[in-house]
Amino acid sequence: MAKFELYTDKAGEYRFRLKAGNGQVILASEGYSSKDGALNGIESVKENSQNDDRFERKETATGCKFTLKAGNGQAIGESEVYTSDAACENGVASVAKNAPEAEIVEVD
Repeated sequence: MAKFELYTDKAGEYRFRLKAGNGQVILASEGYSSKDGALNGIESVKENSQNDDRFERKETATGCKFTLKAGNGQAIGESEVYTSDAACENGVASVAKNAPEAEIVEVD
């Protein structure tokens, strides 16, 4: 079962990561100054992941990655770098499939 892990980083900012059922991180957020901000970010991922136009794919020196953006164009989360376009598209599909029903778990 997929889950959002909500945690505080070393700088004291709140962050979340979406993990697939196999434990692999498929999307990671930027830092938020408040827990409520991070929870709103998670809700935004759940909603925006259902619109393929909100995924911005980018080529990198070593492959491909994607950023999920809100309707206002603000980045909500980013993937790891994938070694192929096909793997990148599988990551997008995994976020779209898993985010809406993923539970939220607070971790240290």
